[in-house]
Amino acid sequence: MSYSIDDLKVLMARLRDPETGCPWDARQTFKSIVPHTLEEAHEVADAIERESHADLKDELGDLLFQVIFYAQIGAEEGHFSFDSVVDNLVRKLVRRHPHVFPEGTLESRIDPDNRPDEAWIKESWERIKAEERAQKQMQDSLAATPGRLDGIARTLPAMVRAEKLQKRAARHGFDWPNIEPVFDKLHEEIDELKEAWQAAESGQGDLDAVEDELGDLLFVCVNLARFMKVNPEQAVGRTNHKFEARFRAIEQVLELQGRSFDEETLEALDEIWQSVKGVEKKN
Repeated sequence: MSYSIDDLKVLMARLRDPETGCPWDARQTFKSIVPHTLEEAHEVADAIERESHADLKDELGDLLFQVIFYAQIGAEEGHFSFDSVVDNLVRKLVRRHPHVFPEGTLESRIDPDNRPDEAWIKESWERIKAEERAQKQMQDSLAATPGRLDGIARTLPAMVRAEKLQKRAARHGFDWPNIEPVFDKLHEEIDELKEAWQAAESGQGDLDAVEDELGDLLFVCVNLARFMKVNPEQAVGRTNHKFEARFRAIEQVLELQGRSFDEETLEALDEIWQSVKGVEKKN
């Protein structure tokens, strides 16, 4: 037999039972499981990056468990249920895809000979999302006047959020005309970071100013990536992988030569590093 989503819901309810369930699962809250959710999402991305479909199936299950976990807590506290989460999601996706569901129902179908182009689809998607944000703001009596950058989650990784902020601002005309001024801004931010660091080193400044200027520099780097149509998070991830591979290669060279990594000078380690880079370029 194969288990279903209904079985998973039963399992989750039993895990949360205060008398016969798992003590750890029973004491969790929305906030306490957030770190686990983020970890599981990263593990899904890692499995995709490694092209391991077996691991991906497993990690997707772990991520689904996080959704079931939140839904169970929501039901217990009277906020929402798993079924209401699914209902809300389907309604939202039907509403955001009029080019697939022209009558606004799951049963309706588009005429394949009259499908809109991608430009229309993108414009429609953004318009509908903007309407949803405006409606949500109106429903929130405590909300201030809706802002054009509202709705971008603050808990996103900083680099991911920076890219989303920039793209949203660009759609409203707040953007560089081309990539050249971004390069100029990059050099400007490097100079300002140097000045802040020198001031901190001399006792005339502090690390808060250094952090501020470093943040500005990284923000500009995200802008460069956006203009170059490169995903900044993936770019840094690629560099992380490259650094790990080169570092491991140094360890292997030293092991083969019977030398101790921790006893080598920086100059000796860098010489091997450059040699590894040279081999990479040849390959």
